Amino acid sequence: MFTGIVEELGEVIAVETLDDACRFRLRGPVVTQGAKHGDSIAVNGVCLTVVEHEGDEFTADVMAETLNRSSLGALAVGSRVNLERPTAVGDRLGGHIVQGHVDGTGEILDRTPSEHWEIVKISLPAELSRYVVEKGSVTVDGISLTVVDAGRDHFTVSLIPTTLALTTLGIKKPGDPVNLEVDVIAKYVERMLGDRVAGEEVTR
Repeated sequence: MFTGIVEELGEVIAVETLDDACRFRLRGPVVTQGAKHGDSIAVNGVCLTVVEHEGDEFTADVMAETLNRSSLGALAVGSRVNLERPTAVGDRLGGHIVQGHVDGTGEILDRTPSEHWEIVKISLPAELSRYVVEKGSVTVDGISLTVVDAGRDHFTVSLIPTTLALTTLGIKKPGDPVNLEVDVIAKYVERMLGDRVAGEEVTR
């Protein structure tokens, strides 16, 4: 479980392509502190398992399913990535509940700079639009953000200087892909209400 508060901007230093998977070697001095085999680390919002760890580097295997459902397949040597370790029980929940299970990908559509912040417009897959609401939470590349405006096929977020400086959203350009994870609570509510409605229809 993560909170969407990125701990550091890491870097991809090696990519090994396998038959039906990919192995990444990443550098992250903060998230590798105390890391061991089997630990979880979110990479651009995708929960990955540490395979090997040495110094400030770790490797993680990404299966074809994850590559197909996320933007990790577009990573190359030198790519910068958002890194976050799982939250510990008892820690402050600085963002919102993030599972590290990507629901889909979007694309940076537009960036509108301002004096103290920047508005970023991101495309939204049709199947996810019902979970994204104004002032609600959404995870973009592992970053917990508040939705400013929610449309049928897009949404906007407002980024403060800290987010621009310390995450990949400070360097991504229009056309670049991003991983999206919607609020898991919204999905559970939809499922429960759907089952309730279905049950009422059966008893009529």
